[in-house]
Amino acid sequence: MTSDKLNWLTTEIQSLKDQGLFNTIRTIGSAQGAWIIVDGKQVLNFCSNNYLGLADHPKLKAAAQQAITKYGVGPAAVRSIAGTLDLHLELEKRLAKFKGVDDALYVQSGFTANQAAIGPLVGKEDVLFTDRLNHASIIDGCRLSGAKILIYDHCDPDSADKLIKENLAQYRRGLLITDGVFSMDGDVAPLDKLYEVAEKYGVMTMVDDAHGEGVLGHGGRGIVDHFGLHGKFDIEITTFSKAFGVVGGAIAGKQVIVDYLRQRARPFLFSSAVTAADTAACLAAIDLLEASTELVDRMWANTQLFKAEMQKLGFNTGRSETPITPVLLGENQVAQQFSRKLFEHNLFAMPIVFPTVPRGTARIRVMISAAHSASDLEQGLEAFQKAGKELGVI
Repeated sequence: MTSDKLNWLTTEIQSLKDQGLFNTIRTIGSAQGAWIIVDGKQVLNFCSNNYLGLADHPKLKAAAQQAITKYGVGPAAVRSIAGTLDLHLELEKRLAKFKGVDDALYVQSGFTANQAAIGPLVGKEDVLFTDRLNHASIIDGCRLSGAKILIYDHCDPDSADKLIKENLAQYRRGLLITDGVFSMDGDVAPLDKLYEVAEKYGVMTMVDDAHGEGVLGHGGRGIVDHFGLHGKFDIEITTFSKAFGVVGGAIAGKQVIVDYLRQRARPFLFSSAVTAADTAACLAAIDLLEASTELVDRMWANTQLFKAEMQKLGFNTGRSETPITPVLLGENQVAQQFSRKLFEHNLFAMPIVFPTVPRGTARIRVMISAAHSASDLEQGLEAFQKAGKELGVI
């Protein structure tokens, strides 16, 4: 019977609930900051990607408001027809200067940027060498390209070397892709070693710097700056929705690549341009980062303090080297319970479970921000200590 055709979905949803994998999405009722309104309750925010506290910064809001007054609320066209504003070009120029690259292409999101970049550069005759733990947007971009996908061991240049050596000759060209900072564990890719491997075999290189932008490098200039690889790494993917506090993405790198992607990147060609308000806010964020390293420095100081105190309490924070702090709990149900217990203690931190992370590695992922005060960190640590003892984790 046609009325039964969706019964399988009810069964699947119940299965997710039984395994502790069903995600109950909470609702935010305020601007992002150190404290936010979640499901009507004011709680300490240890959950968002607002690394530098810019999502509610007065200078970014003022820039967005001024842009709306001048340009309106919507672009009304794709970039390649009638949607390219002078603000878009200004942001591309400013971002390229900030990152020390030739040029940049501004698109709708970091997720979109990966899809926009990979497909035009490789196809069915080509091969991709990708880290085992790369982000879903990279995985989807690789699949859409039609190229052969070969996976090397996580953050392992020797594994990448072996894979390239054994397979590259069978294909027209190759592209090595890695996240810069891995979003679930907070570890950093050995970009210098991966570059050496790719260069040895003449393979193109691409890094998704979503969680490194505004975090690593001098004043938050990213992972390529962190490793001193300017002019060497071919493509950097930028995300404006994290440390920059806004929304949007960009593909930055060598001029010939950006020029080609302007002609061939499908999200650029077939999806409406980013709004003027968002673009102006991104420009304001770059202004702040160029003017001072204060926010980046404060974020790192907060990170170091929090991690040290969590380890003293007996929590396992994994291999993180960045403000991303995974609190490893193991089982899905434990992570779900821990998140609910933290919320009872006025702290918002969502559980991360399979399939986002491997089975048996469920966690609470804490995102430390420059917006957090010393008092915020103290209250957060107290909430973790209480929840940990109540659930027998510590």
